[in-house]
Amino acid sequence: MNILKMLGVNRRDKAAEDLYLKIVEQARQPVFYTDFGVPDTVDGRFDMIVLLAYVVFRRLREEGAAAAKLSQNLFDHMFADMDQNLREIGVGDLSVGRKIKELVTLFYGRVAAYDAALEAGRAETKAALVRNLFRKTEIREDQTDAMAAYLETQVAAAEGWHLTELAGGHVSFLRPETAS
Repeated sequence: MNILKMLGVNRRDKAAEDLYLKIVEQARQPVFYTDFGVPDTVDGRFDMIVLLAYVVFRRLREEGAAAAKLSQNLFDHMFADMDQNLREIGVGDLSVGRKIKELVTLFYGRVAAYDAALEAGRAETKAALVRNLFRKTEIREDQTDAMAAYLETQVAAAEGWHLTELAGGHVSFLRPETAS
């Protein structure tokens, strides 16, 4: 049985599915792992997806009620995919629900941290990235600078994304520049 159907996710929301695929595609850019120092681990990849999803959700949140359904469907697709991935890597059926709840909690914690950090400035943005994206990793200053600059620039560029584009499943992430 299709995992999305089991979880009650509306498979017909092609826009949400397309947005999520774009997030994952961007998160797989090798430069994030080779030059920016994001750990190339399951946790590191999760955190990179969360960071990029944060940018999209932040933009959708700015659109208010008009984007609420798309935002919810994107969230549902994201965590249904994570559910499926956990099962594929061998997490037992009885543990998957608990693990998804943990991931959702981590997601909301990161959203709050990135929101607060971006409001507070570059130093706090870097600190939030160190705590959340680079956790348990020795990271160079130029890498945190580069990732903070990328996040700030991407958030600013996202302000130009129109709801009609997002509702069509279109999002254009910036190319990350190398950190070194």
